[in-house]
Amino acid sequence: MRLSILGKIINLLLPRYCPVCDNRLLGSEEMLCINCLKHLPLTMTWSDPYENEMAKMFWGRIPIERCAALIYYSSHSKTSNAIYQLKYHHRPDIGTYLGRLIGSKGLEVNFFEGIDAIIPIPITRKRQQERGYNQSEEIARGIQEKTGLPIITDAIRRTVFTESQTHKSRSERQENVKHVFQTSAFYHDTQGKHPITNLAGKHLLIIDDVCTTGATLVSCCEELLKVDKMKFSITTIGWTHD
Repeated sequence: MRLSILGKIINLLLPRYCPVCDNRLLGSEEMLCINCLKHLPLTMTWSDPYENEMAKMFWGRIPIERCAALIYYSSHSKTSNAIYQLKYHHRPDIGTYLGRLIGSKGLEVNFFEGIDAIIPIPITRKRQQERGYNQSEEIARGIQEKTGLPIITDAIRRTVFTESQTHKSRSERQENVKHVFQTSAFYHDTQGKHPITNLAGKHLLIIDDVCTTGATLVSCCEELLKVDKMKFSITTIGWTHD
């Protein structure tokens, strides 16, 4: 994509930087520099979203259909810088961009076939006020740009602020997110207001930024299942693969 003269002037006056390596972006580079985009540690989950190792984490826990993550995630890797800036440095645009990458990747393998709606993992009202946005909603918007799937943000809410999961064991992570979600009586989409029972039997795509043990995702899905039977697919930016 060639930049207009105005675009070149704006790029000169307001330089942009890659959130992975912090190098200055060239005019045609959208979010990541060409080198970082080329070397993203893409996961193999897209090749078999039904039976990959990420999907198997949820077997027997929730009615799971498909799972995939964009990249392998490590808290000390260069690519983790992008997710850190998304969550803590007021960069919602990173989430939308990476969501578009997920959308493009998923369309290549029909990942979104049969999915009725997207539900981003909610954060508490206090955290959203502090941050100004929910990072999972930003990821969902990027996916929506590619797929046209509706996003539902108020079917379930997070009622309890939990400690960071970063340094917790698997069992501690599961305990940390028990009973932190609550379904609403109604939800809204582009068609208006609906009773929560309208989600019965739906295939919902649950979005989060990073999947480690899956504890948060399972807790969210378990709460939604109190409404009635439904099935889930899951996608995230990062997956911590042991």
